[in-house]
Amino acid sequence: MDRRSFLYATPGLAIAGCAGIGASGPPAPAPVWRVGDRWVYSASDGWRSPVTWDETHEVTGIGADGIVVRVTQLGPTVNNVRTERLVSPGVVTVGALFDNETRRFETPLVRYEFPLTPGARWNQSLHDYNETARKNDPAQRTGIVGGWQQVTTPAGTFDAISMRIYMQVNFDDPFNYPTQCNYEIFWAPAVGAMVKESKYATYRERGGGPEAVEFRAQNATLALTSYRRGAG
Repeated sequence: MDRRSFLYATPGLAIAGCAGIGASGPPAPAPVWRVGDRWVYSASDGWRSPVTWDETHEVTGIGADGIVVRVTQLGPTVNNVRTERLVSPGVVTVGALFDNETRRFETPLVRYEFPLTPGARWNQSLHDYNETARKNDPAQRTGIVGGWQQVTTPAGTFDAISMRIYMQVNFDDPFNYPTQCNYEIFWAPAVGAMVKESKYATYRERGGGPEAVEFRAQNATLALTSYRRGAG
């Protein structure tokens, strides 16, 4: 989806807390992906009248130069296709960070740091070229692994490990302060992928002072509707 703003005042992001952080439980190992692996999500973004679409992630190639994943978004007002390239599951050299943009990362983005161990944390200062915006577009990103939960989606109920992602993007916007992102992700080993995600982001206009209104930049959800694993 293209970046959009929902112009309603909202409280600031609660960066300090994360349910389940420090919970016990075994780590989730890195998945073994195969060509033909395919995950389909129902997705929406917006507030009062959200935009909706189906989002498909499919592994189309695996070789000495890494993994290729095609991401397709299709809905009543959405029709996007992008190609992501990964060194390994969770480690991205070309792909999206905030929305549907394509970024080329100077140092690979650690989307997921496997094994996903309850209580673990990782931080990155990312330098990348945003091909969609046609500019260098740095970001700050922190991942925190929580505990295990049973998560129900249209595709079924899964044992999943939770994560929180805190991120700042759009540092060079001349009119707004960096966008503050707060994402919650549930990863299920049985599926080899994320099964549910919520994405919430806000920004403030520059020059507004301490009482500046926060604007919603993102209010998205994704939930797994079906999946298929490639032949071994």
